[in-house]
Amino acid sequence: TNSLTMIWKLFKHLSEDQQRYEKQLIFEHPTFVKLCQQLLRDARRMTRGDLVFSLHAVVNLGVPQNTLLVQTLVRVCQEKLNQLDNRCISVLATTLAGLDKDKNVSALQAGLQLLVEQRIPSIRDIFILQNLMKCLGKDVPVFLKKKLEMAVLKEIDHLTFPNALRMFLALVAMNYCSIPILNACSKKIQENVHDVSFRHLILILEACYSLQYRNVKLFSAVADYVNSTACLWDKRQIMLFLSAFETLGFQPSELMDVFAEKVTEDPEFLNLKNLLIVLRVYSRLNYIPRGQKHLFFETLHNCLNEYLPQISNTELLKAVYSLCMLGYLPRRALDELLQKDSRDELLLSDDLYKEQKEVMIRAVKACMELDSPSFTKPAFVLTENSSSLVSLNLRKAQEALIELLGDENMFQQNVQLPHKYHIDFEIRMDSDRRKVLPISATDDHTDSSVQRLAFLFVPLSAFCVGTTHPQGKLAMKKRHLNKLGYHVILVLNRKFQEMTNEDAVEFLREKIYSENAFPFSEETVQDSN
Repeated sequence: TNSLTMIWKLFKHLSEDQQRYEKQLIFEHPTFVKLCQQLLRDARRMTRGDLVFSLHAVVNLGVPQNTLLVQTLVRVCQEKLNQLDNRCISVLATTLAGLDKDKNVSALQAGLQLLVEQRIPSIRDIFILQNLMKCLGKDVPVFLKKKLEMAVLKEIDHLTFPNALRMFLALVAMNYCSIPILNACSKKIQENVHDVSFRHLILILEACYSLQYRNVKLFSAVADYVNSTACLWDKRQIMLFLSAFETLGFQPSELMDVFAEKVTEDPEFLNLKNLLIVLRVYSRLNYIPRGQKHLFFETLHNCLNEYLPQISNTELLKAVYSLCMLGYLPRRALDELLQKDSRDELLLSDDLYKEQKEVMIRAVKACMELDSPSFTKPAFVLTENSSSLVSLNLRKAQEALIELLGDENMFQQNVQLPHKYHIDFEIRMDSDRRKVLPISATDDHTDSSVQRLAFLFVPLSAFCVGTTHPQGKLAMKKRHLNKLGYHVILVLNRKFQEMTNEDAVEFLREKIYSENAFPFSEETVQDSN
């Protein structure tokens, strides 16, 4: 056992190329063959520790799973399972995680799961607990995940910084979002963020995404650290940080300013793949760098033009869509995209993203019309027939509006506009916003004195995490509704649903009649095109 373990310890620190070479030498060495034969003979006489560590070393050295040696060690472990202490259980769980499921392995895993369930109350070592969480994986029953969670929480005061990093990954492996554990881990990471490597920072952000865990303090700590040490990171690393933040819906504005400056100073860094990532990040997070808007756009536009001869139609659509979402129209790329051949290829393709491509092309066409400098606000907006039915999550808003305005004829619901834009509720008012006008009385009214209010009840995911800053799609919709003559009022639907009926009515009254009825206008930085 000591020999095998030492071979494994030396072996695991080699590079991949060295490992392939050394593995061949090890397997061909006559002493290694004798060692394995002796291990096979003595397996049932070995102590529990020697047995488990021998299996661990043999498997990690790459001895095939279907050999008599590995299968014998697995069966003996099953026979001696109840004799294993907590440390041996942890090592065995790690070993089994690296094996394919067969009859013997599955039987041992099932027995190990039952043993872990019995032993959890006696395990006080966080390292062992997190290792079990990681190795048992996402297939364990929910009740066992909860037991492991409670065991960790009992020892959470002894959580160290290295354990906090590993705990994130263990929870991902188990596919279990324990908010108390994640909060404790986040606190440790925030306190020691300057000691976390680039790889681990990215893994932490990816873990937050996998677990749907949103912690603004943690995200801000990571973003502030990267921003304060920006000179130590290369542009690719900062871009990967921004990409990770984008998937989380978190907008690190200062870091995005710093990165934009680096891009404008050295656009050679932007190969096609990097260009598409940068466009996606800034458009989805709805961010235009402070003080360098036109330079930043021109830099990205010029890079895109360079790749036009070689870019695929799908990639071209993504790039143009991102720039249009930010309110910038890349003319040459638009001409290329909307050529009949390119458009037909995108729309006639049978891939899984056909519907998504149609939505993107429709949005691009809307931007070409509404964001054009020559576009003027129409005196009258043609609306399609709207259904009188509202979805369940808007029923409360409908009832509050009826109570507030006294009649369903005082507002319109489910309004369909050009470019397939949709408004939850439309209200029309006089120029002083003191009186709500009946919908029927203003249906054909082109008088510019009529104020049109558009209520959009939106989910929390439509905003950047921890802010009321709309993400790209919502910001683009708001900008376009403004162009069509609407004052847009964004309402966070979840908070509205939590209000009492009286509070909901008062909330809507304030939004409709108050001078500060349109509080989100300053949040959408693209309103001024």
